[in-house]
Amino acid sequence: MLLFPIIALRILKVNPNLLYVVAFCKFYHDHFAILILTNTRKNQGEQKMELLFLTLNKDEDTSLYEQLYLNLKQAIIQKDIAFGTKLPSKRALGDFLNISQTTIELAYGQLLAEGYIMSKPRVGYFVEAIDELPYVEKVAHQTTTQLEQPLSFQYDFSPGKIDEDGFPFQLWRKYAKDIYDESSKYLLQSGHPQGEQVLRVEIARYLYESRGIYCIPEQIVIGSGTEQLLPMILRLFDEDAKFALENPGYSAIPQAHLQSRAIPISVDEDGLIVDELEKSEANLVYITPSHQFPTGAVLSATRRTQLLKWASQNSSRYIIEDDYDSEFRYIGKPIPALQGLDKGDRVIYMSTFSKSIMPSLRVAYLILPLSLLPKYKEVFSYYSATVPRFDQHILANFMRDGHFSKHLNRMRKIYRKKHDKLISVFSKCYPHVKISGDSAGMHVLLSVPHSLSEKELQAKALTTGLHIQPITRYMLTPLLYAHPTFILGFGGIPLESIENAVHALMQTFYDDNSTL
Repeated sequence: MLLFPIIALRILKVNPNLLYVVAFCKFYHDHFAILILTNTRKNQGEQKMELLFLTLNKDEDTSLYEQLYLNLKQAIIQKDIAFGTKLPSKRALGDFLNISQTTIELAYGQLLAEGYIMSKPRVGYFVEAIDELPYVEKVAHQTTTQLEQPLSFQYDFSPGKIDEDGFPFQLWRKYAKDIYDESSKYLLQSGHPQGEQVLRVEIARYLYESRGIYCIPEQIVIGSGTEQLLPMILRLFDEDAKFALENPGYSAIPQAHLQSRAIPISVDEDGLIVDELEKSEANLVYITPSHQFPTGAVLSATRRTQLLKWASQNSSRYIIEDDYDSEFRYIGKPIPALQGLDKGDRVIYMSTFSKSIMPSLRVAYLILPLSLLPKYKEVFSYYSATVPRFDQHILANFMRDGHFSKHLNRMRKIYRKKHDKLISVFSKCYPHVKISGDSAGMHVLLSVPHSLSEKELQAKALTTGLHIQPITRYMLTPLLYAHPTFILGFGGIPLESIENAVHALMQTFYDDNSTL
């Protein structure tokens, strides 16, 4: 029953088969809005009426676009908005609700990125067909004595590089100084095998607030990196377990004694092709769903549901979710983690501080399903944490006092500026190349029409002091690309050098008028 006065009523869209009726209601204090979307469809002489209530509160801390996105997302999941329904245009909805088209665009863009809606150019946005998603509230021997000098490049496009100037040295130094004191002498002894309790508490809190992940500190295991944690996970399963990997995918994984028994699963613009996984014999799958490495694809909502269903169909199946750079999505909010959608206790979550703070910190972590904790304690009863206790406490205190969130916000702005500059230079100066996987993260895919191979182009770049990695490095089995394709990291290149770096790279590729 509506208790609020309806102060406006307007027809947003009318055609022979589809009618949108939108009414706007609000409190007298003008801070609450209800959007009523009536969808009338004509089907064999029958009419189906659906009412949808969306709330927008301008006084909430949550942004308007996020409120609109959450309301529409929930309505789509619950099938309050039917598959194929055309959403109101950005202009019509924005004008009617008296909010900017940018707000509408951000909400629609988030839904589009997650696969809840689709866009038809010059037509509009339509609801995609998805199943209901489950939710939880909630390194050659050296014989010389001469020290090796690190490789130096004019521009390093490696995807693992971060912005060095953005690191809070003074603040980090303060926390380090405070912890290296006689009052902390107890840290000289061996700590908890799963990592320091204080750090695990902070990680659990951060994940709940930022990624919608609910876990208890007892489920968290601290380790020195993905390369160290993944073999630990595999030891929890039988030796004959079938392990599937994204192809292309994270290069360190096949090197972890897995190459001979890893099953490659293809990736397309919607992420891991789950249909291939279902046809395989795999009962474990490693996946980067929020920002696939290296292609940048986001696992669609439909495939997320399909993947969770695949895992739930057999008690031996588990999903290993690597959420390595979820913090750096530049449009909208981060894509929801699979672990936060999982009701079946089938997702092993992994992440790292390498991107968010620094690669040299060597702090990563995993979240074990409760069902695997007894097995973990049995197998690793002798285990000692591989991350120094002092480093763990520095990081925990840094997070506890809110500096980690502030640092992320600052770095997100820095990387977004670099990202936008990179895309702008390519679009204006080099429209013949193709950029993809550019919605998030600190790298993009660069496809270069050229008569030379990837290896030849990489060698040319090295001769001019440019370091760039071909996508073939990340393939478990060979894949065919139309043109030479490279991983173009921009995190470690200063903003003011982005344009010169791009020009230097392209001039190197085409310095002799090479054929396209």
